[in-house]
Amino acid sequence: MKSQLLAQTVNVGGTSIRGPLQGINNIGDIINKLLPFIMTFAGVILFFILIWGGYDFMMSQGSAEKMKSGKAKITAGIVGFFLLVASYLITRLISGIFNIGQGIL
Repeated sequence: MKSQLLAQTVNVGGTSIRGPLQGINNIGDIINKLLPFIMTFAGVILFFILIWGGYDFMMSQGSAEKMKSGKAKITAGIVGFFLLVASYLITRLISGIFNIGQGIL
């Protein structure tokens, strides 16, 4: 990949403007830049799923079907959160073993 084409620096009126791909040489660099946004977005989605499940549970008015639906949403949100955290930690562990990124710490 020709980095001089992707991450150019342009001088306009004495001001230097750097491209958005400055310092990106491979797909791992792109993932490392996007990971904080992905984790934040996943946390926001988790929050709304938990609110939705809690709302369904509270508004069930004793109906077993609606209570089951609310519990299922809350459980799915918690399981999804643990899967997300586990995948993140496993990825960091593997990158540390193969000396690809910063590792797990």
